[in-house]
Amino acid sequence: MTIDLTHIDTKAAFHMLMKRELHFPDWYGVSWDAFWDAIVAVVEMPDVVVLTHWQAFAAACPQDMLILRDIIAHYPLEKSGKQLLLAP
Repeated sequence: MTIDLTHIDTKAAFHMLMKRELHFPDWYGVSWDAFWDAIVAVVEMPDVVVLTHWQAFAAACPQDMLILRDIIAHYPLEKSGKQLLLAP
């Protein structure tokens, strides 16, 4: 699955896009802890999720991008056979 982050330049916009595209539950909020919980325990994730056009988000939200990169690094350790990737 590919998720296009074009025009995503806030933490809230990122989380709402993930909620919509990955079918997170209605109670999902704008939180990295909630994101982690959702991708490892709440929804059935595709085997591979590729985030494209993420550079604007990284530039606008550098601290959030660091958190996202940490999540990306730890995700396959928690969910064997699953990947969350940034497109080059």
